[in-house]
Amino acid sequence: MLLRNRVALVTGAGSGIGAAGAKAMAREGARVIVTDKNGNAAEAVASQIAKEGGKARACALDVTEDADLVSAIEEVAHTEGRLDILHSHAGVQIEGKLEQVSVTDMDLSWRMNVRSHFIAAQAAIAPMRQQGGGSVIITSSNSGVQFDREMIAYATTKHAVLAMTRQMAADYAKENIRFNSLCPGFIDTPFNHGFEVQMGGRDKLESYIRETLPMGRFGTVEEIAEAIVFLASNKSSFMTGHAFVVDGGECI
Repeated sequence: MLLRNRVALVTGAGSGIGAAGAKAMAREGARVIVTDKNGNAAEAVASQIAKEGGKARACALDVTEDADLVSAIEEVAHTEGRLDILHSHAGVQIEGKLEQVSVTDMDLSWRMNVRSHFIAAQAAIAPMRQQGGGSVIITSSNSGVQFDREMIAYATTKHAVLAMTRQMAADYAKENIRFNSLCPGFIDTPFNHGFEVQMGGRDKLESYIRETLPMGRFGTVEEIAEAIVFLASNKSSFMTGHAFVVDGGECI
């Protein structure tokens, strides 16, 4: 098992990519702390992991509450005795161009898609330093390496988190604390609602994917989960500061 005896904390793990990544890491031997704003959803994912023979526990966590986010990470490090993997995944997708996005929604995008990752990563440094290293995975998007029409809040924050992750990677590489950004493309989850609205409906989004993506299809959460396991494990031990794009070739 690639992650035997390691401890992982995942935010936004109650559904979609976060849940799939949590399950995949558990299958590889990690003890996973499943967190989500929806505590019931987190409990359901942790229960499924346990039924499959994995180790997990759940925690209701709103990543926009700084103190709660720091407390959750510190509690895990104290209770488990270590924190090997942080997958800071929770985020928000708000559609619209400049004059369509309110300042309130732009602030929410920044708070969810950049600031919460900063707070979480900052809290993870101390336990990872103490144990001699760790892997921090921060979810960006392939919208961080290209520009999406009429998605100013989303694209801006996803570009910003790539810069922040690379800076952290440079600053902590010598301490063996690795920082990489996960950049999924179109994965078939409810998170695509913003793009559906922006493109004029589900049919239009599906047409765009068939006609524009070189691979002509949605990705699956399981495919992204494989990338998460890779970034979390020693398979990527010489990799830091990278924008790991998994998007069916869309950004080519």
